[in-house]
Amino acid sequence: MNAPFRARDIAANTATLRLFALFHLNLAFSSIEEEQRAEVIQRCYWPLLDLAAMHGPLGIELTGYTLEEIARLDPEWIGRARALVSSGQIELIGSGYAQIIGPLVPWRVTEANLRIGNEIYARWLGCRPKIALINEQAYSAGLVGLYLDAGYNGILMDWDNCAAHHPEWPSETRYAVQRARGSDGRSIALLWTNTVAFQKLQRLAHGDISQSEYLNHVRAQARQRDRLFCLYASDAEVFDFRPGRYWTEEVLRGGEWQRIADAFRAISDDPDCMVVRPNDLLDCADGPALKLESAACPVPVKKQRKYNLSRWAVTGRDDIGINAACQRIYARLLARDAGNAAWKELCYLWSSDFRTHITDKRWIGYCERLREAEVRYASSDPRSSLVTTMSAATEDGRYIEIRTPMLSATLDRRRGLAINRLLFAGYAKPAVGGLPHGYFDDIALQADWYTGDCVFEAPGEPKVTDLEWCEARVSQSDEGTVVIALIETPNGPIEKTLTFLAREPKVDFDVTFHWPNWGRGSLRLGHFTLLPDAFDPAALSLTTHNGGKVAETFSLNGTTVDHGAPVSFLVSCSYGLGMTEGWAEIGDRETRLRITVDREIAPLLGLLTHRHAGGSIFCQLVLSALELDETRKPSAYCEGPRRFRFGIEAVPAVAQN
Repeated sequence: MNAPFRARDIAANTATLRLFALFHLNLAFSSIEEEQRAEVIQRCYWPLLDLAAMHGPLGIELTGYTLEEIARLDPEWIGRARALVSSGQIELIGSGYAQIIGPLVPWRVTEANLRIGNEIYARWLGCRPKIALINEQAYSAGLVGLYLDAGYNGILMDWDNCAAHHPEWPSETRYAVQRARGSDGRSIALLWTNTVAFQKLQRLAHGDISQSEYLNHVRAQARQRDRLFCLYASDAEVFDFRPGRYWTEEVLRGGEWQRIADAFRAISDDPDCMVVRPNDLLDCADGPALKLESAACPVPVKKQRKYNLSRWAVTGRDDIGINAACQRIYARLLARDAGNAAWKELCYLWSSDFRTHITDKRWIGYCERLREAEVRYASSDPRSSLVTTMSAATEDGRYIEIRTPMLSATLDRRRGLAINRLLFAGYAKPAVGGLPHGYFDDIALQADWYTGDCVFEAPGEPKVTDLEWCEARVSQSDEGTVVIALIETPNGPIEKTLTFLAREPKVDFDVTFHWPNWGRGSLRLGHFTLLPDAFDPAALSLTTHNGGKVAETFSLNGTTVDHGAPVSFLVSCSYGLGMTEGWAEIGDRETRLRITVDREIAPLLGLLTHRHAGGSIFCQLVLSALELDETRKPSAYCEGPRRFRFGIEAVPAVAQN
């Protein structure tokens, strides 16, 4: 049996373990029906106020949307919460108006989300928070400046996934206030949350572990120096209520808030522990600012690796479809200088909760609301038709040779118009193309590698690709040389149009899938494979926007990156790039390529692979339209063919740091 939690020998150790906790409130919780919200307030939110009054200070983090819903359903809760905020028993932690995934949306959306949220906090609770919990703990360096500009002095972020990619950090880093460095060069105070700690408190409340076990876990964090530790930073709706998200949820037996109160009372009674307000710690940051991100993990997220960026980008019921609709609305709001109400609606529609375990009833309602918003705000259909005439582009059996003033390329009709090589004007060597079987000595890379192909993989099924013989029609337009093919696959035909521009060093891809069924699996497009001889591996880097105003650059020198590696049989990829301004650049000091995505058609997720192989490198940027995880429940926002538009172009190289 574990020893009871008790005060340590002060003579031997006078260090203080400073503790804080915050509870996340979210009435838009994906698996909770709207008619259950009053019950959630009664069973979860009122006991939280009692806990803060008795054992505060405690942090409460909630969206502006949740605050407005509470005010509508139970205004007395607002009055008591406001009083506890005023007395210091509650510290308000910011979120924004809606819980959106910052690294997946354009920066102006996050800017609006934070601004509107702050206005609602001031109206209902009489204050503006100074510290924010990164939504879903999905962090990028580009977000730092947006939080600073919104008036925040600090952020809270999960320790575990960040630290996993930074073994150089000293072990004590997790127990002290830090600073996070943004892509614009500024930094913000950083407090760590802890995955194991919040799960321990949930297990205590649910009766899975005893109070002595829980308190011993807390006690184990203390050492002979002052430390800071987060006891809890997760959902309030999982205590004395069950959201119904998983069939494995603990049986509801009641008394869960009381178990938490008993544990917090024991912690408060320990003379070597001190419960603190997070905001009071922000000036204690010591040491240089940290880079939380890395090339291998550009967007750290909370908890296990299954919680990666693909979860809200290309899984769910139809993430890619609803994200494209939101992007179209966004484009119109920018064009028309829209007011606060329109931006507020867009933030709501881009909420993460509609992209995971949303119930059938709420999904239907959401789609109706999104369609109404498209009619009211969205830009017109961005698709345009090409008027073509026959050209003199040559065909020679299997291969099609393309030449314009800006580029030359070879297409392989045996492989569905895959690009065998692509040479842009001004470059000494082709930059992307195909690598034949056996090119690398590494057995893991001894396959054929292509550029411009499409691959669909479903569990337990053969791959479906467009790497099949095709009849191609070559024509000429004012834009350049156009090659069109229809490729038959077991899932249905793929219509493929490649435009080799005459006035720009660029190739546009327009791919339409005439597939009647979109099930569970991954669909990856483009597969832009760098030809190793064209690049200096030591100078190779990738630049893109992951939700920030200022782009982020990741050095690839000496790194191993595999964003598309599966986490498990259930989760098909590990990391991703938001490409929120519609592009990612990759290259060295001399050769620089920009991969572009038409986000109004489909905001594809970037997946980078980079590794050294003998004296060479393998580097490939893939665009994902669909991934697999436990949230995937196929249900189309709009029926019909799926279209994807993306491209590759040469851009001026810039000096690398």
